[in-house]
Amino acid sequence: MDWLLSLGAEVYVLLFLVAVMAGFIDSISGGGGLLTIPALLSVGVSPVQALATNKLQAVGGSFSASLYFVRYGEVDIKSQRFAILMTLLGSMAGAIIVQFIKPDFLCQLLPVLVIIIGLYFLLTPAIGMEDRHRRLTPVVFALLVGSGLGLYDGIFGPGVGSFYALAYVVLCGYNLAKSTAHAKVLNFASNIGSLALFILGGQVLWVLGLVMLAGQVIGARLGASLVLTHGQKLIRPMIVIISFLMSIKLLNDNHGDTIRSWLAFYF
Repeated sequence: MDWLLSLGAEVYVLLFLVAVMAGFIDSISGGGGLLTIPALLSVGVSPVQALATNKLQAVGGSFSASLYFVRYGEVDIKSQRFAILMTLLGSMAGAIIVQFIKPDFLCQLLPVLVIIIGLYFLLTPAIGMEDRHRRLTPVVFALLVGSGLGLYDGIFGPGVGSFYALAYVVLCGYNLAKSTAHAKVLNFASNIGSLALFILGGQVLWVLGLVMLAGQVIGARLGASLVLTHGQKLIRPMIVIISFLMSIKLLNDNHGDTIRSWLAFYF
């Protein structure tokens, strides 16, 4: 693509820095996609190519964080094998679907879901402080959460890290740091699955994606270390803040003109 060659070095530096920040946020609370996808769109990338290239760079961040958590014993990969498989398959299905449809419904629904997550963590200060009773068996969790959120991540994706973490807290009874660690492993699986399908579809912009992947690795490594050292005290406020910021941005993207017209009329 000729227009890629015309991008100045400052654009690549900016995308790299955006990816560093996104990787840091993703490893703690999720939501980095709301930085990287608009950044890609702003330099002229088409929506489907932005989603595909975002998956390439997100693989770096989710792998970096997952490897860190596994090495430090926060995640037992053997116990998560079926959840990883179902997440992988779900994301592959989502990546196929998104290349033929526009995820407009998800754009409308997502702000509501993200606000609910933010309120849940805000109003339950003791959430995730310690392990609790498990509510779903590993198999049922994999079938429902792994495949379901994997499908969502393949189609759209922003905020999926928070959804994974919440599912592990509520349904598996894990503490918040442990939930965040496991969420990154499933997030890596869903990124790999959807990326494979986007590559087959020829939608990935490799140069942009690899530059951002390098930034993601750095940001995710920094964030993952903070998860283990600060745990619930860091993760909970981050999830609340990012959830509300995500909601405001999504509402502005989808209904900004209507909201501003309404405010101008009444005020």
